Amino acid sequence: MTENNNSSFISSALEIGPVLVFFLVFIWRKGETVVFYGHEYSGLIQATAIFVPLMILSTAIGWWLNGHLSKVQVLTLTLVVVFGALTVFLNDERFFKMKPTIIYVLFGATISFGLLRGKNYIQSLLGDRLPMEDAGWQIIGSRLAIFFFALAVLNEIIWRTQSSEAWVYFKTFGLTGAVMLFMMLQYPVIKKYGQLNDL
Repeated sequence: MTENNNSSFISSALEIGPVLVFFLVFIWRKGETVVFYGHEYSGLIQATAIFVPLMILSTAIGWWLNGHLSKVQVLTLTLVVVFGALTVFLNDERFFKMKPTIIYVLFGATISFGLLRGKNYIQSLLGDRLPMEDAGWQIIGSRLAIFFFALAVLNEIIWRTQSSEAWVYFKTFGLTGAVMLFMMLQYPVIKKYGQLNDL
């Protein structure tokens, strides 16, 4: 039990660590520019330049510890590297701000595609950890697809209408809070369709 707790703690730290460093660097460098080869780089660009290698490092450590990477981790890292590199090399914040939109659209589309084919990818991913009737997974899968599309739209609205600082706060705390709230709201479904008594 302790070993599982330690493993969960390390996994969480590897996921949260780079995001937290990104936020702290942005706050530290907010309003400060760095001139490199005649180009001025904002605090967000500087934070992105640090975030990308940290994500690569944390993902590599996770792979080394667990011996594998999930498709979600590979996709997320790929998009972080691609959009992060475009952001830094083209000195354009818009690419990094668009990244969550692309990720959430892909997640929502993948879940929706699976449901249309009669497959529930969320159930395949989490079914062993959370035994539940198919009807329950169908409800959560459908809700999750809508939730991801809603987050994609919300991200677009925030970064296109608000300041970079507002978007960074939204990305760091708003998105995390939204995911936690969504999970809490699924408790009635889990309680109704869960098979915890069978464990």
